[in-house]
Amino acid sequence: MLGRLVQFTGSAANKLRLFDKIVSPRIAYFCMEYGLDHKLPIYAGGLGVLAGDYLKAAKDLDAPLVGIGILWNQDYTEQFIGEDGYPYDIYPNYDFSSVKDTGITVSVRVRGADVTCKVHKVDSFGNAPVYLLDTNFPGSDHGWMTNRLYGGVEQDRVAAEMILGIAGVRALRALGIEVDIYHFNEGHAVFAGVELIREKMFNENMSFEDAWKATQKEVVFTTHTPVEAGNETWDHELLQHMEAYNGLTHEQMHDLGGDPFNMTIAALRLSNIANAVSKLHGQTARNMWGDVWETAPIISVTNGVHVGTWQDKRIGEAFEKGEDLWEPHMACKKELIDFIGKHTGASLNPDALLIGFARRAAPYKRSELIFRDLEVVHPLLKEGKIQLVFSGKAHPNDTLGKDIIQKLVRMDRKYRDSVVFLENYNMEVARLMVRGCDVWLNNPRRPLEASGTSGMKAAVNGVLNLSVVDGWVAEGLQHGLSGWLMCTVCGRTAHRAENQDEQDLQALYNVLLTEVIPTYYDDRSRWNKMIRASIDMAHYQFSSHRMLREYYDVIYQKTLLCRDKNVCIQPFEKMPEEYAGQQRLQ
Repeated sequence: MLGRLVQFTGSAANKLRLFDKIVSPRIAYFCMEYGLDHKLPIYAGGLGVLAGDYLKAAKDLDAPLVGIGILWNQDYTEQFIGEDGYPYDIYPNYDFSSVKDTGITVSVRVRGADVTCKVHKVDSFGNAPVYLLDTNFPGSDHGWMTNRLYGGVEQDRVAAEMILGIAGVRALRALGIEVDIYHFNEGHAVFAGVELIREKMFNENMSFEDAWKATQKEVVFTTHTPVEAGNETWDHELLQHMEAYNGLTHEQMHDLGGDPFNMTIAALRLSNIANAVSKLHGQTARNMWGDVWETAPIISVTNGVHVGTWQDKRIGEAFEKGEDLWEPHMACKKELIDFIGKHTGASLNPDALLIGFARRAAPYKRSELIFRDLEVVHPLLKEGKIQLVFSGKAHPNDTLGKDIIQKLVRMDRKYRDSVVFLENYNMEVARLMVRGCDVWLNNPRRPLEASGTSGMKAAVNGVLNLSVVDGWVAEGLQHGLSGWLMCTVCGRTAHRAENQDEQDLQALYNVLLTEVIPTYYDDRSRWNKMIRASIDMAHYQFSSHRMLREYYDVIYQKTLLCRDKNVCIQPFEKMPEEYAGQQRLQ
């Protein structure tokens, strides 16, 4: 059962506070990456940091949840900028001596070999336990399988996903951890569902159909990718070669994932219920997968961030006490500017408006949008009216993403003390940026931003979002009160990319020139009110505590109830009233 929800008043007016621990059901959370701390580099970006925040919320609320993942020997990439401005990658061998070896090993059959996986435990970052599988140890011939996150060729990726899923379930059994529900965070974990079916067929003598139905009653799935091309597919010939069928037949695997085998479709068919990560993303996901037969209903549980990790303590304390927020904000800004100076040599002005943008380098995120009309932005940069700080990584094999970074670096070198690109983006850089900028810029092409948790991290620090309406922003931000929305200027939402880019560019310049800059320089009182309103809007509604509670109430508990009553969940979208978040400021 869940703990009680309590309404507080006073400085925490309209905030739902939670106490009493969660005692059931017991969850195994599968994810390919976990961003718990920059000292444990086994994450690539938003998906991993979300998973790390989720485990921290589980620890805070004493929830019966464990994570399953992989101990990546060489991380995703450390990415630096060459003399020509183009990113290059290095792969150091990390010292993971602080990770606890449980002494447990499990085996999985991959490409004709029985592969031994060590099981490690990490619980030292304020997180619920996460068990990490590892094939890269002395005497192993299979270190390549857990060497680099999202690295290598197709066989490397499938092998890693087999270890996450198949070996992950076997690790739970070997550790004696009882599980009520298996939560697949993205489609990478699908082979865990295949393993659950195999167990039921070969250990309990079930037919494939009965084993599939029984597995559906104990699996839930979160989808993050709102573009069909971004959802992983594998040729059946490859899966057979890798032995990913795991005892199932071609026909059975075809029934689960189609041909080619689509990991997202398989996850939807293996699950009792699925969710998108914002309400707008829910609409997109239902449209994407609505014509696929026998899939779980897709609802929405909006992401959240771990406030204890991402909110500066000085900001949080001043907010709770009702004290002035400008002084702690400026302290955070100075720390970011000092870091920038130390690592780049750039001299930024702490009194000038500082705008931040930090995300994976992908075309739809349009990181260079603000530069597309230099006649507008050039005088602002030359006069020091605005300063821009960027960061982000591209996948090592993504030349288009690296080209985007190179364009940003060129602007850095053209406007030396007004534009900065911080190389080797990681959790440490992110923490400084979401605390130290004045404005957080977010301008993806709609509807391609599933959630956008970096903006939440900025918001809980009073860094004001300047954003298109996509992902989480549609659920919380109010124009002119807790941030700025570009669509208030453009008047309508365009979905054709060629129109949307120009429309959003003009909206960005309009809001920046007529509202953001004048407010920052001429109306400090209003700016300070907006800082408080941003924190007020975000610090519970977009927290990982709210997210975890919502998963338990809306997904886990309902799944357990349906299994006990032997009924299926019906699609629904309206969330319980307690998850509507606090009322928006008027």
